Amino acid sequence: MEEVSMKALVVGGSGASGPLIVRGLIDRDYEVTVLGRGVHPPAVPDSVAQIKADPFEAESLAAALESQSYDLVIAMYGVLRHVAAACVGLTPRFISVGGLAPIYKGWGEMTSINPWETTSSTPLFLEEAHVLAREEGIDRFAGAVRRAESFVMRLHADGDFNATHFRYPLVYGPGNICPAEWGLIRRAREGRRPLILPGGGLTLVARGFSENMAHAILLAVDQPEASAGQIYNICDARSQYNAEWVQAVSKSSGHEFETVPIPFDLLPPGFRATPPQLLYRNHWVPSIQKVKDQLGYRDLVDFEQAIERTVRWYHDHPLGAGAEEERNLGDPFDYAYEDAVISAYHRLAVDFAENISVVPHVEVQWRHPYQKPQDHSED
Repeated sequence: MEEVSMKALVVGGSGASGPLIVRGLIDRDYEVTVLGRGVHPPAVPDSVAQIKADPFEAESLAAALESQSYDLVIAMYGVLRHVAAACVGLTPRFISVGGLAPIYKGWGEMTSINPWETTSSTPLFLEEAHVLAREEGIDRFAGAVRRAESFVMRLHADGDFNATHFRYPLVYGPGNICPAEWGLIRRAREGRRPLILPGGGLTLVARGFSENMAHAILLAVDQPEASAGQIYNICDARSQYNAEWVQAVSKSSGHEFETVPIPFDLLPPGFRATPPQLLYRNHWVPSIQKVKDQLGYRDLVDFEQAIERTVRWYHDHPLGAGAEEERNLGDPFDYAYEDAVISAYHRLAVDFAENISVVPHVEVQWRHPYQKPQDHSED
């Protein structure tokens, strides 16, 4: 008797990790279908069936999925409440993907024109159930994301399907629809050396390489019982300061930036004269200990190799000037303005140094607190 393949539906799948998840499912002998609006066709094998529907509209989903059934659904796009509701009675297993940033109060208002300006100081390594994931903020989008998570978990509790939810970070890697790394890669390709690095690049930001994020999802596919009813934070196990991120991208590009560490307090509201990911002034780092402990997650690709692969791909597949992916970044690449800002900062720094040099002050001569006795100074 011929063995019947398991069937999987991926809603979305056009982002950096989506095609990798699809290929992972095919490797696990799933017959895969992708559902999307058709605006960004996913880079998947021809064997993958495609359904054109709008996952933002409940009626469109209902019509597209009528009489369908799947062994697994992975929801990565659309209005999660609509997608989850449409999958009740359609599948016994539901894995969804949402965002990290909207969940934790203080990580920025996602509907703001400049969300990085709306962040506040939060502890490092926030766990999934941290109080900041429950405190009400003022961002309606964040509230909707939280309610969507709760809705999925309620369907799990009611026995409608076995559900697992992942909170994605800022994802980087080949084929990204919003490739934040391109802001640095394009500047390197164009030989642009000056780079405004607000605050000296000392902010930690949660990022995730596409292959690592796909690996996490597939761990849940392989372990439905261990991941049942769970919400997981996910990002690369090794977080990087923005300065380290810049250094790694520039090194892989064979380029060296001359970074200008302008303090955040000197930047005017709406400032965008640098890649936007460098504008976060507060740390943005979750704990991923839970997914490590329960599913055995470890980075499949280490940071240096991930950056090397990403940079190489974008050098081989550069974005066209004004391409949609580039417009999504909100980076004007206005080098004349950047130069003017840098010149103004240098003038201010010189003026500041001259002014404080004439201010009377107490001279301090530093001494090592554990000095040796005088007669042992040569030991």
